[in-house]
Amino acid sequence: MLDTPWKRPGRRRYAAARLTAFRHPPVKVHALPDDVLVETDVPVRMPDGVTLRLNLFRPRAASGPLPVLLSAHPYGKDAAPRRKRGGWAINPQFRIMNQPAPLRISDHTSWEAPDPGWWAQRGYAVINLDTRGGGHSEGRGALLSDQEADDIAHVIAWAAEQPWSNGRVGMLGVSYLALSQYKVAALHPPALKAICPWEGFTDAYRDFFTPGGVVENGFARIWLLLTKRVARLSIDLAKERPRHPLRDEWWEALTPDLAEITVPMLVCTSFSDANLHSVGSMRAFQRVSSSERHAYAHRGPKWATFYGDDALAHQLRFFDRHLREQDAPELPPLRLEVRDRGDRVVEVRDEHEWPLARTSWRRLHLADGGMLGEVAPSTGSATFRLRRGAVAFEFRFADDTELSGPMTLRLRVATTGAEDPRLFVGVEKRDAGGAVPFEGSYGYGRDRVAQGRLRLVLRELDDAAGMPHQPEHAFRTVEPVRDGELMDVLIPLSPSATLFRAGEALRLMIAGRYLEPRNPLFGHFPTHYQPSRSGTATISWSPDHPSYLEVPVIPRA
Repeated sequence: MLDTPWKRPGRRRYAAARLTAFRHPPVKVHALPDDVLVETDVPVRMPDGVTLRLNLFRPRAASGPLPVLLSAHPYGKDAAPRRKRGGWAINPQFRIMNQPAPLRISDHTSWEAPDPGWWAQRGYAVINLDTRGGGHSEGRGALLSDQEADDIAHVIAWAAEQPWSNGRVGMLGVSYLALSQYKVAALHPPALKAICPWEGFTDAYRDFFTPGGVVENGFARIWLLLTKRVARLSIDLAKERPRHPLRDEWWEALTPDLAEITVPMLVCTSFSDANLHSVGSMRAFQRVSSSERHAYAHRGPKWATFYGDDALAHQLRFFDRHLREQDAPELPPLRLEVRDRGDRVVEVRDEHEWPLARTSWRRLHLADGGMLGEVAPSTGSATFRLRRGAVAFEFRFADDTELSGPMTLRLRVATTGAEDPRLFVGVEKRDAGGAVPFEGSYGYGRDRVAQGRLRLVLRELDDAAGMPHQPEHAFRTVEPVRDGELMDVLIPLSPSATLFRAGEALRLMIAGRYLEPRNPLFGHFPTHYQPSRSGTATISWSPDHPSYLEVPVIPRA
């Protein structure tokens, strides 16, 4: 039994690094180049009479019509870095969310949007749009709505008709600027020729607000408050959300139909955003109907990667092919980055699908003594307190082993004295020095390899939504949890690509609360999932009813 899995060593050193990054985030800002022409608050009238406004950036010395890149969001297109005495004032999120690597942007780059100076200098027209109700646009908007998608589709048509445009439009951006692309692409606007959603979830319930049926009320609460402050909205998601604890038609209406997307797509499917975008981004790669779909998988810092040289080269190659119709070589289906720790990439290679077709799926069985083994054990069990305790099981690798793909935990579990119990799962890599850290959501630099969670009353599976080795839960029906009743549950874990060296260990941790502390200095702030409040859980196994972790072993070449 492991009483305090959330107390990890090295907190002082990590806290000091976070404080340094908070005071001096490694964000370099430069003035927009003089050879970029800027037009602000350009009006575009919608069919219902509402006027949306956008900022337009173009190269001054453009020869011929230009391909167009569009980003759309509710945060305010004019909320960009501004000059102050002695430097630049940047978005406070660059301070709140740790920045472990440097990035460089122009002073007209709004939050999570492409740098218009960089793209204009490469011959693109760049549009930064205030969605309905946001910034200087009129009306009242609705986040993740069909109305928002319809508005953006009209702006795409407008952009394609302008004299400076070549009639081919693409979409690009991070987080919400990625989310706003899916529903638009499903509408098939004729001028939309390519999309690049860079880390964007695809199911608001499953991926962000209620993953595993467990309410996230840390970052989700902050995000809902901020969006309500910066945009005039017709629907208050913060009020509506608790009225829909199950994944009902209201949540369905917020979810894009990925199968309807046929336009070429380059999606960023990072492994370092498991609390927000990782699962949904990979779902997009797997489920869209696009004949040309590509994924850029990494485990680096979110914004430093997006604005970094390698990612920009991929984006440019993708858009040059589809917006300029250049004879540029097609990107590989999947650019896969494998790491053995957060700060070390051991391989970057091209792959064709996810999960990888050559995967050898292996079961690591839970056994007595906190062991994981490849042979099913005899009957046994482990019990822990849901509120403060945990159990851990460990497997040591005899050879170098790559685990790239999704993992799934199958448990036979019973609870006693528990009111609405939840299970939280983490997979950790350990070497001779202890836990090996990886980059995680919101700049958290002490993340584990993979994670998952499940509210046990919502354990029913959705066979139609799931895929082989990737189960999905329905979250539509409450199944009571009775004292002592044995339940067979599946808990899907976030995707990852990790090399374990010979002699290193995989540790599986199971608790009744989130495994990371919330402390803003050394914890995973602002993440917070509603924990179990009481009771104990007993995990059992036997030859007829095993409990095991399924792992994706990639055979060595």
